[in-house]
Amino acid sequence: MDQQDEAQRDSEKVLMALDQISQTIDVMSSVVTRLRKYVQQQSTAKQGELQAEMRPDRVLH
Repeated sequence: MDQQDEAQRDSEKVLMALDQISQTIDVMSSVVTRLRKYVQQQSTAKQGELQAEMRPDRVLH
């Protein structure tokens, strides 16, 4: 019976660890998604600035 109790506790520890890993992955995925959106927004803003600067009707001195 003692070995069964130990096996049960080990299984519970493994399941808790897997749950924590899953939660960590979820958080990291959320952070990566937000960073990706931020970089895309920055890239889009930079492209808009460059296009505004490179207008053909603009006179450079």
